[in-house]
Amino acid sequence: MSQAGPELELLLVVDVGNTQTHVGVFAPGPQSLVADWRFATTRAATADELAVLLAGLLALRGTNLAQVRSSIVSSTVPRLQDQWRLLARRHLGHETMVVGPSLKTGMPIRTESPHEVGADRLVNAVAAYARFETACVVVDFGTAITYDVVSDEGEYLGGVITPGIEISLEALSERAAKLPTVELGEPRTVIGRSTVEAIRSGIAFGFAGQVEGIVRRLRAELGDHARVIATGGFSTVMYPLIRETIDEVDEFLTLSGLRLIWGLNR
Repeated sequence: MSQAGPELELLLVVDVGNTQTHVGVFAPGPQSLVADWRFATTRAATADELAVLLAGLLALRGTNLAQVRSSIVSSTVPRLQDQWRLLARRHLGHETMVVGPSLKTGMPIRTESPHEVGADRLVNAVAAYARFETACVVVDFGTAITYDVVSDEGEYLGGVITPGIEISLEALSERAAKLPTVELGEPRTVIGRSTVEAIRSGIAFGFAGQVEGIVRRLRAELGDHARVIATGGFSTVMYPLIRETIDEVDEFLTLSGLRLIWGLNR
């Protein structure tokens, strides 16, 4: 990633998830993601606290708040959406765009209740269709695992939602007193020779089987030509187990989608 010079005007993109917030800054031009950071989503955070955090992160890359001339936010946490809006107004000197009904996305939503579609899911769909220009599926390994489906004509059709990997690991540890908390990693074998290895195998191969099964059924409805892209915090960990099902992995997909939507509305 390139370093930003002192004269560069930056675009701030913010994806606020239930568990993590992913922030990126873009400079003008192609391939221009200057930096990105992930940090835990704190629902009680104020605009001023977020500004201090953001200023510190920018300083690590030799940039500062004054260089951020525009911004766009996608949030699944309504209160934090308001705080990022206030941050932009108070500390960046502009009104931030917020992904929602007031912004153009260039993508018709063909669901029964379009207002129910999560902003992050729509952003991912926009980014994926811009890349493939054909029917596609986005598998997002976040707090939930979401499968978002786009038609050949670029219409958002809906998708699938399942509990996420982290939720499943936490539930297993909380509900079974003798089972330890385990961090996800690629298992060495299917047969676990310890409790930790058995849990790791069950989670990894269990979710890999879920992805393979759901994607196979989605392709049966969309057509075998449909492209599939994975994103989200666990996507790179899971990819070795589902590489025959997934065409690409892009941990920056949501940030790219935010940049595209910003470009449509600036």
